[in-house]
Amino acid sequence: MKDKPHYHGHRQRLKEKLGKDSKNLADYEILELVLGQVLPRQDTKPLAKELLAEFGTLGGVFHAPDEQLKKFKGIGPGVLIFFTLMREFWTRIAEEPLKNKETLSSAEAVRKAAMARIGNLSKEEFWIALVNNQNKVICWERLSEGTVDKTAVYPREIVALTLRHDASGVILSHNHPGGNPAPSPEDKQMTMEIAALCQDMGIRLLDHVIVTADRFHSFKEAGYL
Repeated sequence: MKDKPHYHGHRQRLKEKLGKDSKNLADYEILELVLGQVLPRQDTKPLAKELLAEFGTLGGVFHAPDEQLKKFKGIGPGVLIFFTLMREFWTRIAEEPLKNKETLSSAEAVRKAAMARIGNLSKEEFWIALVNNQNKVICWERLSEGTVDKTAVYPREIVALTLRHDASGVILSHNHPGGNPAPSPEDKQMTMEIAALCQDMGIRLLDHVIVTADRFHSFKEAGYL
């Protein structure tokens, strides 16, 4: 019988190390074990190191665009689908407080959900969280999607959706694909228009959060609301 490839023993030792104390594994070791789930017959250590060298962090690897990942030898449809599954897995965990209709003490849960859901997208999307008088989440849904630097949102649509769900409070969120969460003049103007209309209708505009993959801007914390 042919001997098993050299990396089989290495991978088994990594698994044993993982079981004893997962904190002791280096980032590239974590990544090579993850890749090994999809590429069991390939030595994934070189690929793991290449990916980390290119994208910097584990998060950078998992959120890298498919077009960039496909440039690496060994990454095919199987790995891309697996990464998509992993992203959706962690996104849904981040969205659990909203999906489970929990009571919010702040906009933090919305920030985390928005960063996970839309922070890495290449196009802008606008999402809304609606709450009742006790700040219990009623719904979390996408309002619109647009281009790399713009998405159309109409204040009256937000008010209409709020009234349709019999909500009393609103938290807005959208992403900036360029990586800078600072609000544009258009963002500020739109938010003030929405705030004015909400005030007229007796609706609480609790916050507007602009997100990227790892940063956010809160209109409330900045003193705009």
